[in-house]
Amino acid sequence: MNKKNKVLRQLANDWLPPAISNGIRNITNKQPKQQNNSVVWNGDYATWEEALAASGGYDSENILQKVKDSTLRVKNGEAVYERDSFVFEKIHYFWPILTGLMWTAACHRGRLDVLDFGGSLGSSYFQNRKFLSSLSEVYWSVIEQLHFVACGREFIQDDCLRFYLTIEECLLQRAPNVVLLSGVLPYLSDWQSLLQTILDKRISTIIVDRTPFVLEGKERITVQTVPEAIYSATYPCRFFDESNFIRVFEESSYQMVEDFVALDKANIPSIYKGFIFIDKL
Repeated sequence: MNKKNKVLRQLANDWLPPAISNGIRNITNKQPKQQNNSVVWNGDYATWEEALAASGGYDSENILQKVKDSTLRVKNGEAVYERDSFVFEKIHYFWPILTGLMWTAACHRGRLDVLDFGGSLGSSYFQNRKFLSSLSEVYWSVIEQLHFVACGREFIQDDCLRFYLTIEECLLQRAPNVVLLSGVLPYLSDWQSLLQTILDKRISTIIVDRTPFVLEGKERITVQTVPEAIYSATYPCRFFDESNFIRVFEESSYQMVEDFVALDKANIPSIYKGFIFIDKL
């Protein structure tokens, strides 16, 4: 592999999705066929249930253990950055997300209170904490599955970082001013219901990241395959229609103030994007 491709692969590693929803991207792979370390998407299913029936699932406990070990290394200062159980010697920041977070804090006199839905064991919190530490108040609430929440509460959480099972549980203790949805909506069967629940809470800012969209035509439901080199898994993944996706926000009086392209790539015609929305009510 030449030096350029090595650099590109290193950059790709830094945009890995949350623990149970995605895997590493090999952006230097020019072939659509699966390689040893590449994630692939196949199919165009009529319903989520059909894609689920064609999927084999994943070993969630094995994934959790890998993520836990890597996150503890970061928390204890033995590594600087973790994403989906991979640790890195250098943090490659995704500046649009950090900009959205710091902008939200600036609009609230230095207070940042994040609701991170599907945030693993706090990967985005640890990624950005160097900059967040300059703020007057920082609270980061991760909403996750039961086994991740139990692990986070026992081993990871601190004065700033907390773990919750539901949005409602989080809102009993926190008053978030920004929601982070990073690589999570494509993996939800009823994503509109979840999103509408969030929109109805009237949280001032919503940041969407690493979300795939078809280049043309209607949305596409696929089966995503993660190779054994990362963690062996297959599960449904949705590629959205961008105009319909944005319309859901607009119909709830949220205004898109910025959009941006993410580094994630897939082997089907698509683009990964992110957005920053603000509440206009």
